[in-house]
Amino acid sequence: MQSNSSLMQFESLSLTTEPNQEDAEIDPVPVEVPLAKTSLPPSASDGGIYLIQRNNSLVSQKSEELQKTLLAHRHERQLIILQDFPDPDALSCAWAYQLIAQQYDIKCEIIYAGTLSHQENIALVKLTNLPAQRWTLQNIKSKDLSSYHGFILIDNQGTTSQLLSAVQQAGIPLVAVIDHHSVQADLKPEFIDVRPYVRATATIFTQYLQSGLLTLDSSINQHVKCATALMHGLRSDTNRLMQAQEEDFMAAAYLSRFYDAQLLNAILQANRSKRVMDVIERALKNRIVQNNFSIAGVGYLRYDDRDAIPQAADFLVTEENVHTAVVYGIVHDEDDELEVVIGSLRTTKLTLDPDEFIKEAFGQDSNGRFFGGGRTGAGGFEIPMGFLSGGNENSAYARMKWEVFDTQIKQKLLKLVNPKDNPIQSE
Repeated sequence: MQSNSSLMQFESLSLTTEPNQEDAEIDPVPVEVPLAKTSLPPSASDGGIYLIQRNNSLVSQKSEELQKTLLAHRHERQLIILQDFPDPDALSCAWAYQLIAQQYDIKCEIIYAGTLSHQENIALVKLTNLPAQRWTLQNIKSKDLSSYHGFILIDNQGTTSQLLSAVQQAGIPLVAVIDHHSVQADLKPEFIDVRPYVRATATIFTQYLQSGLLTLDSSINQHVKCATALMHGLRSDTNRLMQAQEEDFMAAAYLSRFYDAQLLNAILQANRSKRVMDVIERALKNRIVQNNFSIAGVGYLRYDDRDAIPQAADFLVTEENVHTAVVYGIVHDEDDELEVVIGSLRTTKLTLDPDEFIKEAFGQDSNGRFFGGGRTGAGGFEIPMGFLSGGNENSAYARMKWEVFDTQIKQKLLKLVNPKDNPIQSE
């Protein structure tokens, strides 16, 4: 009976933990951490057993490779670069890497160029004291980048970070890329672990923890909070575990021994702002629905409201007879006087690959970098406006500029949704 009760608790993600104690210091003395061999229960079929054995072998191999990489960079300083608008998966994994690296006396700073505008992301950082910093393109120029010996890309491959070029120009070498998205760029790091078939990067990092790269301790407050962040990241990228696979469930089961359910619930209960609700209302008003696709342009948004776009897509995809929603808008960054077309895709259609759909719809820039990509059930794109940025003081001009971009994006999307349609009607 006790076993069944535990299973029910895990399924609802409502396991409780002991009250957190004060933060404990992590010994900075570099040691070679022995890697534990993980053992997973056998599957009902021989094919399942083979798959588990293969996955175990890969996890062990990658964990050992990462350990060797960390040993080779003892006593150094590193930058962990996240996408401009980091999500819970990216934030939690960056923190996990930072804690792992501390054991080798490697000091890491977690940085991103954009902003945290999703209410859950803000709550995650504030409630856990997650050590992420915003570095804009302006203030990175005042940083002494020569003090850093390497940089890490986590939950991205550099295509969604404005900071990448500045770091590369400073001559900082790429040490590691750890991601679960499809390959986006031709990168040559010392260590690479890119697994597109894994639903969340948090699953990959939890496997590192299970392999012995860091022994979580529920008496250490920082470990409990990091485990909570990883659980949130895993839950977020698997649509509340509904798109999770066996590896994700195994990772969640391991984290359930350490995370704080009350803390996670507080993060998930963060309220939407009025501005987010206004964007959702705009998406509802402007949407067009064709062949079970809902497409909506929401006009101009402030930089700080950027995360309202994926939340609007999350809402539109719940409409009856809609399996895919795409929401986009022009986001204005007042600090750098830049404008970017930003969009999000959400789908419940199993046969639709968001990564392939977005890449085919919007293609790539002159350097061969795709404007967007995706993972199971979700995707996004960012298209710089370059010379056309700004100049919106004249309302008539601003409206005309939006209409041009709105029509162009709809045309590219509808060519895939319904090739017979032509959104640009001739006179």
